[in-house]
Order: sequence, then C-alpha cells, then structure tokens
Amino acid sequence: MRHKLTAIKNFYGAAPLHLLALAACFALAGYAAVQTLSAPHWPWILIWFAGAVLGHDLAVFPLYALADRSLARALRALRPSRAATPPLVSAVNHIRLPALGAGLLLLLFFPMIIQQGRQTYLAASGRTQHDYLGHWLLVTAAMFALSAIIYALRLGHAQHRRHAPRK
Repeated sequence: MRHKLTAIKNFYGAAPLHLLALAACFALAGYAAVQTLSAPHWPWILIWFAGAVLGHDLAVFPLYALADRSLARALRALRPSRAATPPLVSAVNHIRLPALGAGLLLLLFFPMIIQQGRQTYLAASGRTQHDYLGHWLLVTAAMFALSAIIYALRLGHAQHRRHAPRK
C-alpha cells in the first residue's frame, strides 16, 4: 500500500489527499457552473462576476497590496536598528488578519452600516439599522484585541524558549 501511495505522489507531485481535495473542489465548481448556467439570467451573473474580477484586480488589489507593504515597512522602521536580530515573533500577521476580517465585514455590511435603504429594511424586518456601525466597531475591536493577546502569548512563549536553559 505504501508503495502505491509513493507512486501516486511521485507521479502527481503531491500527496494523494491533495489530489482528493482538488477533485472535490473541481466537482463543487462544476456543480456551481451547471446551476449558474441553468438560471435564466446567467449572462448577467457572468457580467457581474467579470466586473467583480476586474474591479478586484484593477482597483482593490493594488490598494491592499500598498497597505500591506506600508505596514511591513512601518514595522521594520519601528525596530531600533537594522543590525539588531529580527523580532522573535512577527507582528505583521497579527495586524493583517483582524484588518482583513474588519474589511470583509465592512464590505459585507456596508449598506447597513451607512444606513442605506433605511425604510425598506424597517418595513421588511421591523428593526432599524442604528446598531450596525457600533456592532461592526465592537467586532473589529474584539478581533484586534484577540490578535494582540495571541501575539503577546506567542511573544512571551518565544522569549521563554530563548532564555530557557538548553539540554
């Protein structure tokens, strides 16, 4: 059995589980394509998708790539000296992840946060949109706080390991 798995890995270039996951992803994508193309308004779906891809690649990606490079450069500039050892734990991902979560939540709930369609929402749900901005800010603060706690724990663990006696 091990010989067969090794043969598959040598032929395919990755583990058999990767091949299985890739096949499942293609099956799901094929199902989604069939469902989309069977809808009567499928050309509009394809136009919207193409617009989303172009909008992301031409507008949004350069913006968040610039923000990411600026973050990395600012964190490097905060280090006391270039000759100093690199930080024990990089802070970049502890800022990236909650920022990404906050950005995705803002994108998802932006119409509610700016209270667009106030009357329609009130008529449909019987609720107002006043809480969305506050809730988004609280969730964003919680994500950054959790990330800061995890960063502090990782930094403490790395310092402890660095100063622990070697066996």
